[in-house]
Amino acid sequence: MTQYLLKQILSRIPILLGITLITFMVIHLAPGKPTDLQTELNPKVSYEARQRLEKLYGLDRPLTVQYGDWLFRLMRFDFGRSFQDDRPVLEKILERIPITLAINLLSLILIFAIALPIGVLSAVKQHSLFDKSVTLFVFIGFAAPEFWIALLLMELFGVTLGWLPVSGIRSFGSETLPWFLQMVDVGKHLILPLFIAAFGSLAGLSRYMRGSMLNVIRQDYIRTARAKGLSEHVVIYKHALRNALLPVVTILGLSVPGLIGGSVIFETIFGIPGMGKLFFDGVMARDYPTLMGILVIGAVLTLLGNFLADLAYGWVDPRIRLKGEKVKG
Repeated sequence: MTQYLLKQILSRIPILLGITLITFMVIHLAPGKPTDLQTELNPKVSYEARQRLEKLYGLDRPLTVQYGDWLFRLMRFDFGRSFQDDRPVLEKILERIPITLAINLLSLILIFAIALPIGVLSAVKQHSLFDKSVTLFVFIGFAAPEFWIALLLMELFGVTLGWLPVSGIRSFGSETLPWFLQMVDVGKHLILPLFIAAFGSLAGLSRYMRGSMLNVIRQDYIRTARAKGLSEHVVIYKHALRNALLPVVTILGLSVPGLIGGSVIFETIFGIPGMGKLFFDGVMARDYPTLMGILVIGAVLTLLGNFLADLAYGWVDPRIRLKGEKVKG
């Protein structure tokens, strides 16, 4: 098992290097430079001053040299310093990542806790009123843009009704409240962002679960289990559900990088100081070190998600694990 894990990890290192190389080249070839944002609004800045600023940031060197220097620093876990405030990028990321991970982990738990039962019931009660209602919900979830839904909910619950806050993670002066009221305040701030973060994925995952479950319950071994007199509950939740989870495991693995990438929209709209907001601000300022730091973390999470999905396959479907042991033997 140790040899297998080591092999899987080593095989992903070249992929990670390829991702960082392509990402580095793309963000540097995009229109605009960090120095433009600092000098274009000031007509008194001379051409020589702009060149000195580019030399200070190291932007006057060839891209291959810049990438080599960045990669050497990355090997020492040094993401460089931000162009915006000259702070270490790793320090800025460590400040923001707990909020993003907390929100997205909560939304992921919410998605799976709701989507899996909905998908199973839709498959078991195919063409029923419940199934048709879920199908309508799925179409709305796929079609409606997240930012549009967020703005509507902010207008309704924040402005018109005044029930929920629409910005930030805490109310002003909430630090003086008792700890219980502070938790309530944070919870009220998280209701809308959690709903937006979960809405689209909830619709998609429930549909995946429904399709997978329909495919499984039509198999011969399910008919055999029913013919033996087993209860419908045992047939569905003991025999069918485990095999139907295989495609969902893949979705779960691909959801890991979304813990950061999917936060850009709702963190920007709701003004939440997380990784998504940091990434958006970095794009607007052409802050290359910050962007590369966040994108590297996203790439690592993507590879980690695929790796965890491979391991989960063996747990969900013993046939995959036994096949691997047979080939090894």
